[in-house]
Amino acid sequence: MALLTTGGGFIRKLEKFGALGVYVPLEGGFEGRYRRRLRAKGYNALCLSGKGLGDVAAYLTEVHGVRPPHLGKKSTSSGAAVGYVYYVPPIISTQLDNLPPKSKGLVLWIIDGHTLDDQELQYLANLPKIEPRVKVVIERGGDRAFRFMPLEETLAVAS
Repeated sequence: MALLTTGGGFIRKLEKFGALGVYVPLEGGFEGRYRRRLRAKGYNALCLSGKGLGDVAAYLTEVHGVRPPHLGKKSTSSGAAVGYVYYVPPIISTQLDNLPPKSKGLVLWIIDGHTLDDQELQYLANLPKIEPRVKVVIERGGDRAFRFMPLEETLAVAS
């Protein structure tokens, strides 16, 4: 069986622009193929969901506090521990510190990117300029075939 796609054009555009917006068929499967191609070219991929990211800049690049969900239960402890917060290290710097020595960099693959607003998308489009070892791929919506374009162009199309 012939190889359906080599992913060469996708990887070249990702290396050139740093951030891509992709439109994937809703039945799925294509993103896994392209992530496999990225891994074969020496990139490590981190898959995140756009839902519930909160402050994207703080979540990815700063130490930030996370409160666990309430779940409707009352706390049985004293009043001092009622509003506890877990502090999480920055995702990107932690991942970059743990990359293998021969890795080309980190690809941040964000699914459900249609939930992010323009300001968050603009930050993610500029993130590869701030940290050159980081590339960003955001799933912007569905389409009949897998297609991709620079993330800034998807912002212009959506407006």
